[in-house]
Amino acid sequence: MKLSARNILAGKVTAVEIGNVTTHVKIDIGGTIVTASITNEAAADLALKVGDEACAIIKASDVIVGKN
Repeated sequence: MKLSARNILAGKVTAVEIGNVTTHVKIDIGGTIVTASITNEAAADLALKVGDEACAIIKASDVIVGKN
């Protein structure tokens, strides 16, 4: 599979939380947890489970930064 996204972070799935419409997938990327919100259908297609190797692929047009 070829992707235009260049921010591909490999890690391991630490949690799969299935909701009514979306599933939250937590991926440990070297000690940092990235959480992705995907459709339940996508989660089922990927058959994700804790311990699986997975990639967080990030492509965004903008990043918002905040400061307290």
